Amino acid sequence: MRYVLALDQGTTSSRAIIFDDKGRIRGVGQKEFRQFFPQGGWVEHDAGEIWSTQVGVAQEALANAGIRAGEVAAIGITNQRETVVVWDRRTGKPVHHAIVWQDRRTAAACDALREAGHEALVRERTGLLIDPYFSGTKLRWLLDNVEGVREGAEAGELAFGTVDSWLVYNLSGGELHLTDATNACRTLLYNIHTGTWDDDLLELLTIPRAMLPEIRSSSEVYGETAEGLFGSRIPLSGIAGDQQAATFGQACLDKGMVKNTYGTGCFMLLNTGPEPVPSEHKLLTTVAWRRDGRTTYALEGGVFVAGAVVQWLRDGLGIIRHSGEVEQLAMSAPDNGGVYFVPAFTGLGAPHWDAYARGTLVGLTRGSTAGHIARAALEAIAYQVADLLSAMCQDAGLEIPELRVDGGASANDLLMQFQADILGVPVVRPKVTETTALGAAYLAGLAVGYWNDEGEITQNWEEDRRFEPNMDAGERERLLGRWRRAVERAKDWERD
Repeated sequence: MRYVLALDQGTTSSRAIIFDDKGRIRGVGQKEFRQFFPQGGWVEHDAGEIWSTQVGVAQEALANAGIRAGEVAAIGITNQRETVVVWDRRTGKPVHHAIVWQDRRTAAACDALREAGHEALVRERTGLLIDPYFSGTKLRWLLDNVEGVREGAEAGELAFGTVDSWLVYNLSGGELHLTDATNACRTLLYNIHTGTWDDDLLELLTIPRAMLPEIRSSSEVYGETAEGLFGSRIPLSGIAGDQQAATFGQACLDKGMVKNTYGTGCFMLLNTGPEPVPSEHKLLTTVAWRRDGRTTYALEGGVFVAGAVVQWLRDGLGIIRHSGEVEQLAMSAPDNGGVYFVPAFTGLGAPHWDAYARGTLVGLTRGSTAGHIARAALEAIAYQVADLLSAMCQDAGLEIPELRVDGGASANDLLMQFQADILGVPVVRPKVTETTALGAAYLAGLAVGYWNDEGEITQNWEEDRRFEPNMDAGERERLLGRWRRAVERAKDWERD
């Protein structure tokens, strides 16, 4: 058993990566899938397409690595979080498109819950805010708006899951209906102190308990793949939501270590150790992972639109043909030329939490060029990360010595240098930037003894490049001040 297979089910594509015992990549498969936008602010996926692309890229990764399923010690799963799937237990078919984490259709319902005074209970039990981002109100929407769903759920005929649960169900041939603590804690239904589904929250959101998955740890043997799926049955032994998996893959295993992932969105997690730390700055208190009966917690901040802003420059604005061209276009301008871009296409996440904010370009003049807009788009990613880190340091009472980075946009040297400049701390990129998939692989491999302990994971982590800040404090504050003014202009735009 020489390899571990990680299934990385993301927001825009399904990926699979084969890793060896040194955490090196041996084979990859990837396929994009369709995005559905039925109304403004609504985002959906075809759960059947998620499954078909995921199993397809797993087979592709095995072929690309030149290995057989019998050589794979374990499968780890990492996934886009908060996305909701409901399916029929008898047929295995979804009852509706999956409602994606980016979807804002429940903004008014969340307003009503807050106005009714439920925010304090939700915050204390879950570590989360009441926001359309999380799974609970999406699930309630399906129960209330899709014919027959509530009746089927109450009769025990329907199953709810986040994407990890949906994949495990299909990988196991319908035998397993479960999730792990890192995904459960993003639903608005999970008590982070007891580690269980919370009856008061289920009642608040009118969710039938019969449709919920069993909650398991992030690293244990749950079962095996179904006969005939890959040629040999492989243990399913690791699950973590994408950001928690990336934190584990970055070897941020000690209290005070922090990482930021630049994907479709941008997500920062700070390891706070065995105790949950409440936030005074609208950050999330979340489960980082649960292993060997012990829970590790984190503070988290999320930016809804990061790499997606580059996709918009390509697909929406048409000023680049390929995402990789954005760095060169941005470098055609010596600075942002006074242009600031707030990419609040689906609202603003932490620390603002404004579901009604919308994308805004300010500071345009006749001299503004495509280069200025491209640079402003990249800088917007870095500014949003700076907002998160500032809030996180205040909540945790810590000074962060460095920021570990990963994800697609971490390959952009211009962005990473600006990120270091605007933070005033070093930004460190590892040699293996596929840390989300790597974290899932580590969790799965630890459960079956492929790796012995976390010390081996720390040893595997290697630095690729360190970006040192070289901007003076006065310039940093000037830029951040103008950014904050731009954010104020984007806020509350969609509210009637």
